[in-house]
Amino acid sequence: MEHVRWLARPTLRRPVLIAAFTGWNDAGDAASSSVRHLVEAWGAAPLAEIDPEEFTDFATVRPHVRLDAARHRSIVWPTVGVWSASTPGGDVILMLGPEPALRWRLFTEQIIAIADEYDVSLVLTLGALLADVPHSRPVQLIGTATDQVLIDRYDLQRSRYEGPTGIVGVLHDACAHADLPSASLWAAVPAYASQVPSPKAALALVERSCEILGTPGPTARLQAEAEAYDARVTAFVADDSDLIGYVARLENLSDSGDLDDDDDFFDEDDDDDVVGGELADDEPVDSDELMAEVERFLRDQGTDER
Repeated sequence: MEHVRWLARPTLRRPVLIAAFTGWNDAGDAASSSVRHLVEAWGAAPLAEIDPEEFTDFATVRPHVRLDAARHRSIVWPTVGVWSASTPGGDVILMLGPEPALRWRLFTEQIIAIADEYDVSLVLTLGALLADVPHSRPVQLIGTATDQVLIDRYDLQRSRYEGPTGIVGVLHDACAHADLPSASLWAAVPAYASQVPSPKAALALVERSCEILGTPGPTARLQAEAEAYDARVTAFVADDSDLIGYVARLENLSDSGDLDDDDDFFDEDDDDDVVGGELADDEPVDSDELMAEVERFLRDQGTDER
């Protein structure tokens, strides 16, 4: 834990650690926005920082220059921050920062050490991926874990992914080796609106995270922002005749699939769904194909030069 700088030492009882990282796993800024929202809404107190020096390529994730009221300059480094909060459902540790570029095993050791320090009961990571889904319908979520107890308790799916991964995948592997329960939530963000931050996907992640925590979700502000997001995306879709037809087709496929609100992308019996950048008109999509969609996203991201 030599790279953790403690800012406070509160007493926490078996907290859940919720983590999100900007960059690779953060389509539409949805995952990072959800954790940032929880930090603000819960009035979370700074707990610790992970020193970025060993883990960050500063040519890729640049520090920022800030000026104070007296025009004095200071450098703000891209640090992974850690906060703590108490909710009606229990204590929580929140973690947010850029995905590290270097020494991932050493980085995850710092997180596991923080979890050990506070006897964390569950590590929950949040992510977002681009998919062929309509912005005008409820956000589709998938939750994964490898522990059957967690799968049954929280209605998750077993992760069978093989291929390139980000820090989220490495962190879950470290949790498994440390016998620390962990789960992951992913939100689908419309690929045609990839450049627009998605408070709607952030809202879905917040709601599902709070459901797992057993605490009411602080969602009022995100709900208002999600409505504004829908209006904004609808407006730019209306200016493009090709997008109008494309989004209408996605909406028809979504509606004909009779999707429910069980936080899965698709029900196992749904037909005519959207899968991985392709529209499947003739064959049903089951949960295995849904998992393959997440896998395709991760593999595609593995070829990204960002």
